[in-house]
Amino acid sequence: MTNPDYTFSVAPMMDWTDRHCRMFHRALSKRARLYTEMVTANAVIHGDRDRLIGFDPREHPLALQLGGSDPALMAQAAEIAQSFGYSEVNINCGCPSDRVQSGFFGACLMREPDLVATCYEAMAAAVDIPVTVKCRIGVDEDDARDSLFTFVDTLADAGCTVFCVHARKAWLKGLSPKENRDIPPLDYDLVARLKATRPDLTITLNGGLATLEDCTREMPRFDGVMLGRTAYQTPALLGAVDSVIFGDGDPVNIYDALDTYRPYMQDQLSRGTPLHAMTRHMLGIFAGRPGARSYRRHISENATRPNASLSVLDDAIDLVRKAEARLPA
Repeated sequence: MTNPDYTFSVAPMMDWTDRHCRMFHRALSKRARLYTEMVTANAVIHGDRDRLIGFDPREHPLALQLGGSDPALMAQAAEIAQSFGYSEVNINCGCPSDRVQSGFFGACLMREPDLVATCYEAMAAAVDIPVTVKCRIGVDEDDARDSLFTFVDTLADAGCTVFCVHARKAWLKGLSPKENRDIPPLDYDLVARLKATRPDLTITLNGGLATLEDCTREMPRFDGVMLGRTAYQTPALLGAVDSVIFGDGDPVNIYDALDTYRPYMQDQLSRGTPLHAMTRHMLGIFAGRPGARSYRRHISENATRPNASLSVLDDAIDLVRKAEARLPA
């Protein structure tokens, strides 16, 4: 097995990084590592697997993020992920939502490093693909350095070598999941100290990175970076990832990326997938460009109509082209 590349990843995001989103992102970057939405181990084992974790092979490299804290169930779900062809299984130890806490997984597991280590060991014994961890730097009033270093050291002793660290605490009391993405202060230096202390581990940085310039500024201190909301809300940024981050060719033209994605959309429409299930991930592709607002409005007003076809997208794109044509030479 070749060594996985964690240089640049798009974060797992609930309700966002579904299969249609990932195929769209893949049209923009061939090199970015992609992650699914978090799926619970129980859902993988007992649910509709094709619907929950099915994917197109063109999405690779692709990781399945799992939520859970029962070692046997996590191992069984990891085996299923491997059988489906995933490149990696990632354990969610960073999500702060009430639903996740009630299921005893996510950020609350940072206070249970021995349990997470047991889950890791069971999963790693069950599969040949990498098992990795995504976490925060701490929880609530816990000392962030002690929390992060103890958690990582415990998992590393169990054999885990890859950690994606969201450089904020998770406040399980008093903050909503949305507030947890913005209010707790970022501490990149703490994550950098972790990497300096544990050079044997692969440490990727997540949280607050808004541009590729932010990424290139921080990358010398880490093994990679992971972008979330910025990659989703302004996906044109991904079109420059292969060029800027990997030094691979020229930035991808947005119109070319849309042409690349189009056959997938047509195939999905023929299978009964509604147009808005795909276009909802594309609303920000022209952000900051002339005609972007008209593009978004046209899609928002028309993609949800019964039997909406690709003509809706074509007409929206034409609005951008016309707006660009009106710019002074």
